[in-house]
Amino acid sequence: MRVLALDVGDKRIGVALSDPSGLLATPLATIKRGEHISDIEEVLRLADEHDAGEVIVGMPISLSGRMGAQAELTARFAAALADRASIPVNAVDERYSSVQAERLLRESGVKPSKN
Repeated sequence: MRVLALDVGDKRIGVALSDPSGLLATPLATIKRGEHISDIEEVLRLADEHDAGEVIVGMPISLSGRMGAQAELTARFAAALADRASIPVNAVDERYSSVQAERLLRESGVKPSKN
């Protein structure tokens, strides 16, 4: 199952799409933020166009575990998206995602600094 992954910011939403196994994701698009509803509609259009079975929204939670202003905005966006989506929308804590990705690359013999 393909997964659409979102990095929600104030000015843009970064969108990545996984391979059919759901293991590897590559950048797909950048959505320039507009009206809230149009942003949601664009995400849903991309999910439908690429036959995604799930949307994952990265939650920018601080290392201390506190939800700051950006995490609260992202949570509201994810909730609004989930209300309109016909597929699951899940929020994922992204605190250590870069560290985990680098570790996985190293374990597979790839140098993260070059990729």
